[in-house]
Formats: sequence, C-alpha cells, structure tokens
Amino acid sequence: MSSVNKVVLAYSGGLDTSVIVRWLQETYGCEVVTFTADIGQGEEVEPARAKAEALGVKEIYIDDLREEFARDYVFPMFRANAIYEGEYLLGTSIARPLIAKRLIEIANETGADAISHGATGKGNDQVRFELGAYALKPGVKVIAPWREWDLTSRETLMAYCEKHNIPVDFNKKKKSPYSMDANLLHISYEGGVLEEPWAEAEEDMWRWSVSPENAPDAPEYIEVSFEKGDIVAINGEAMSPATVMETLNTLGGKHGIGRLDIVENRYVGMKSRGCYETPAGTIMIKAHRAIESITLDREVAHLKDSLMPKYAELVYNGYWWSPERIMLQKAIDESQTNVNGDVRLKLYKGSVSAVGRRSEQSLFDEKIATFEDDAGAYDQKDAEGFIKLNALRMRIAAQKGRKLF
Repeated sequence: MSSVNKVVLAYSGGLDTSVIVRWLQETYGCEVVTFTADIGQGEEVEPARAKAEALGVKEIYIDDLREEFARDYVFPMFRANAIYEGEYLLGTSIARPLIAKRLIEIANETGADAISHGATGKGNDQVRFELGAYALKPGVKVIAPWREWDLTSRETLMAYCEKHNIPVDFNKKKKSPYSMDANLLHISYEGGVLEEPWAEAEEDMWRWSVSPENAPDAPEYIEVSFEKGDIVAINGEAMSPATVMETLNTLGGKHGIGRLDIVENRYVGMKSRGCYETPAGTIMIKAHRAIESITLDREVAHLKDSLMPKYAELVYNGYWWSPERIMLQKAIDESQTNVNGDVRLKLYKGSVSAVGRRSEQSLFDEKIATFEDDAGAYDQKDAEGFIKLNALRMRIAAQKGRKLF
C-alpha cells in the first residue's frame, strides 16, 4: 500500500463517510481533511463539522456552492437541453464535476497527496469523481474504500462503528429504505422496493412534489425571462441562478411537475432503476426549448439537437472536464447569443406547457407565416421548383427501375 500523508475526503457526515474517516486513519495512517459541499440538498450541512471533530479531524471545509453549481454547471448544461437516454435530466451527474474540482482545490491548499470518496464500485459516481480529479490533478492518488475494504453492508458498517467508538445516531431513528441524493436540480431515489422494476414507487417516497392527482385544480401561469439562454427573471423579478432553481422547484413541486421513474444504463455496465424529482429542471428545459424555437436558425437548432445526446452522454459518464465537452460547450454557448426574451408557461397537474413566446431577436415572421393575405411576402410558386429539385434523385432512380421494397 503506497504511502499517504494527507487525504481530502468528500464527507457528508453520514454513516458511510464517518466510517471512511476512521478507516483512512487506521489503514493509511494519514491525516484526513473533510470537505462537505452545500449544493442545495435542503438539509443542514453544518452538523458535519461536529461529527468530523469527534473523529479527530483538524481541517474541516464546509462550502456553500449553490450559486457556483447553478451558474457554472446546471445552467450551461441546460443551454444544451441535455437529457440522457431521452428522459434523465442528469441531476446527480452534473454535481460530481464541481465536487471533484473542489476536492482538488482543497488538496492543493492543504498539501494533501490524495483524495477519497464514498462512491461504491457498482455506481457511476466513482467514475465521475475520479475522471474529474485526474483531469485537474493528473498525479493525485485516489482512495476508494468501497473498492478496498470488506465492509459490504449496513450491518458491517455499524459493527465497525461500535468496535472503533465512532459516534453515530443512525440506529435511533427510522431509516429510509431508499438511497437518496439531492441538490438544487433534483432528488433521486434508489433501492428498496425500486429494485423490483414491476413495483410502483410508494407515494410517501416523494419529498419535493405532490402527486399530480392532488395538485391544484386551477392552472398557474408564470413568465420566465432569458438572456443568452439562461433564465434571469421569473414574473419580472430578477434572480440569481440558484434562486431561479429554488423558485422553480417550489412552483413545480406544488403542481406535481418533475417526477420520473426510469431504468437507465449505467456506465459500469448494469441497468439501474431510479426515481427522480426534478421540478425546476423540467420547467427550465421546456421554457428554454420554447425561447429557442423563435430565436434559433433552423439548421443551428437541428445541429444543436443532433449534438445533444453526445453532450448528455459526456456529462453522464463523467467527462465534464474533457476537451470534447469543452469544445461542445463553446459551440452551444455561441448559439445562445440571440436566445433572449420571455416565455409564458402553464403549470397544471404534473405538466408544464409553453403558451407564449416573445423576443426582440425572434425569427418568426408573421407576414410570411400567416394563412391570410401576405401581400406578396412569400411567392408560393417558388415551392414547385424546390420540390422538383429535392425529388430529382428519387425520380431518376425510379426511371432506372430501382426497387424501393
């Protein structure tokens, strides 16, 4: 086992990472620095400080990263309209590059020669954390306890706590049967009854939204304003990126918007079922596509749509810091120069609809699009030659006797 003097641990204060602190101290004989990120999980993160102190940790970082997360990660991703496998809005995936970046920054600040995380060897997060870390600090050592130790269940973790006098209060209250991850963009649920793909998720599992059936009987209309592809105001009130997301989460949850139950293909090769609540993200992507529909050139929009699955795959698979994602981001951001204006949305019983769009950069020309008299703005005779030219290759093939089926 290689020598490690100091390691920075991504620390939640929960059972797993509390065990990891002591395990690192004993297995590697090293000093542990803990890092806890507030990225909008909706729970108080400060108690992690006392838990880390009780484990003998001297250097403790607790950072409020909500604005950075929304501004520099979520908003750029939504300019791309990124959706993985047609459904997943990448709520967990997009948080990992920020955590990896901050782990490396703290390692540099404290002189640590290693970082550590609590991701298991079955999941995607180990890949996301480590690809980010290696991209930002190529020589860093990564310690992934779940790939090294023999503690394979909650029971063995609790036994380890008892043996090593690790203070935990997890056995004093009812534990959720689900593995959950939350941030400003979403909350995810895995495990429990969800491990049976045929079983419907229990209604009391959901935390951020009412069921669509119990949502208000009257629709609610809101107006969101865009500048260069980002939402900057809701109902005329200017807001920071994090506040935009917090506000839309509240509005969307009230109307039962953003629930998702999917089976996705993990990067490590297995299929995994998860349920997600993403109220703000669901509203944001609907609104963004609506403002793009009147401000983007047709071919730019189609090219952007063709690039989106690749962009989403890069985010899902942990390649946020890769040159190809950065290249795509520059192209996407360039496309957003004229994506400015307002979208009116209707929120109603689990659905969000765009019911109005306006922009000073709109490419929608009423004089050309009208079904009424266009005063010569569009010469309909032009369509004949256009159609014949596009049909020419097929006409030639038919004349030569080519069979179509």
